[in-house]
Amino acid sequence: MDMQKNILALHSTVARHSPLAIDLDIARTVGFDAVEMYSGKLEAYLAAGFSEADLKTLLSDVQVTGIGYLRDIERQGAERDDMLQEAERLFQLANLAGAKGVQVLTGPINVQAVLDIQQRGRSDHYAGLVGRSQADQLALTAKNLAALADLASQYGVLLYLEALSWTPLNHLHQQLELVDRAGRDNIKLVVDYWHYFTAGVTPDDVARLDKDVIYGVHICDSLPFNGGTPDEGVLRNIPTGQGVLNLQDWTDAVKATGYEGWWSCELFCTRQQQSNSYDVAANLKTLMSALVGR
Repeated sequence: MDMQKNILALHSTVARHSPLAIDLDIARTVGFDAVEMYSGKLEAYLAAGFSEADLKTLLSDVQVTGIGYLRDIERQGAERDDMLQEAERLFQLANLAGAKGVQVLTGPINVQAVLDIQQRGRSDHYAGLVGRSQADQLALTAKNLAALADLASQYGVLLYLEALSWTPLNHLHQQLELVDRAGRDNIKLVVDYWHYFTAGVTPDDVARLDKDVIYGVHICDSLPFNGGTPDEGVLRNIPTGQGVLNLQDWTDAVKATGYEGWWSCELFCTRQQQSNSYDVAANLKTLMSALVGR
């Protein structure tokens, strides 16, 4: 991947409710090096009547680190067919956007499914492999991950894996085992401070990673977490830098691996998402620059 060192990427969640054109204007105005995009904004742009050629022109001078996301990658049966179809569309969008990576998520993406099963043994929501043995979870998820990587390779795209912290296989050693079992060289990880923290991963664990397995980093924060099943909508509703995470410790841990790739500012603070997105993005860039040392 031919990128400058330690680039700072605007994440689409910073201006969650804005169209693609505003995301790009924010990135340029504030001075971000790149953008990590939500595929829904790309689809909305095309659905509004703009052509694929228009999209390529719009993004011609924009560095796109990756697009997200493919959910519930452990899906089985007919749902697995749906997953592969969704994946192919994301890989097509990545090509259009000039992105080299597509984010893939373990599931169930809806935390309520996990809570339901814990409380009453079943859920009306998609629950994935919750309740299955860890051996089954690893085998089935790794098989799907390999199939997704093979499909992605046809589009010149790599996968960056994020295990949601309320889902099975959420610890770092399990993610590494998934990558190892899948056995494909176009699968990497995204280090997400919040998901790692709430899954019990520590900065020391991160510092021991091989830098080459890291594709990107999500700098983010959390409210206090005392164990149990983490609720992202509650715990991440905090401005980055005002939560309980020692962001410098986490960043230093990533840098200790020798990693010099891209850093993104994924944001789930609803108050900030309803504020002036230019100001929020500028403050995030200042924070990220200080953390990363730029």
